[in-house]
Amino acid sequence: MHIFFVILILLISFMLMGVVLLQNPKGGSGLTSGISSLGTVQNLGVRRTGDFLSKTTAVLAGALMVLCFVVQFTLPSRQSAVDVKESILQKELPAAPAETPASAPSPGAAEEPEK
Repeated sequence: MHIFFVILILLISFMLMGVVLLQNPKGGSGLTSGISSLGTVQNLGVRRTGDFLSKTTAVLAGALMVLCFVVQFTLPSRQSAVDVKESILQKELPAAPAETPASAPSPGAAEEPEK
């Protein structure tokens, strides 16, 4: 199921790139500007292409966000494959350093003056 969602996310991503590239950055009607110069806008019914591309972009972006959220819940569990109780760092820790003898003065202690 996880692989299916990942493939679906990739397909939606490529479709979203294509739809965004079709749009005109200034006027919002990328396809209609090229077709309107031919005088066939009313014959082909491409008047609302900008609106269609904008709505398609919004729907694809929303679907992409929802699928990215859903795919996190379909990740295969790693705990069942490997029963990990400690991290690798905790296993490879060296033994605790030897304690200093009690008779040795600590470095920050003040020395008593001799009489």
